Amino acid sequence: MIASVRGPVGHVGLDHVVVEVGGVGMLVHTTPATAAACHRGREATLATTLVVREDSLTLYGFSAASERDMFETVQTVSGVGPRLALAMLSVMGPGELAAALTTGDTKALTAIPGIGAKSAQRLVLELKDKVAAIHGSGPGTGRVPPAPVGEPWREQVAEALVGLGWSAKQAADAVERVADTAPADADVATRLRLALREMRR
Repeated sequence: MIASVRGPVGHVGLDHVVVEVGGVGMLVHTTPATAAACHRGREATLATTLVVREDSLTLYGFSAASERDMFETVQTVSGVGPRLALAMLSVMGPGELAAALTTGDTKALTAIPGIGAKSAQRLVLELKDKVAAIHGSGPGTGRVPPAPVGEPWREQVAEALVGLGWSAKQAADAVERVADTAPADADVATRLRLALREMRR
């Protein structure tokens, strides 16, 4: 298993980064918050987990080992795979997710695409005790300095939301709401965080 990667960042997307390790560019899938904390050309260290499938090898990266542990823990519940686990951390963040699970806040959990009332109850039942050890240990996310962006941010944010499980119409509606409320100098990562907040309302 690849437990961590460290090296200069060659590319930063909304939900992934490319870290150059020994001359090889490693594509690492991340939450938007983790990606936003990385900067092209600067060195990054990510705690990682490698998900092996018959037709793919996919690397997921996190700002801290505790966040990776949460990612792996939620997948012990039947029906929760890497994509849904990453969506859970993207929408709520590790600390907030742990709090929802330990306090039984099923309403907060159903704000995550792909999780209904029954699924939320099952998650709480199976994970309440498991996540207690890492509750409140989520990392700081860091921020990318604001930079002027043009209309391309709309497509990028919409694609990221659809990738997390929302429909194209839901994503488009959230993008429009963010366009009306976001500061003019907000960067793409900030706009995505605002869109995620809209989705939870």
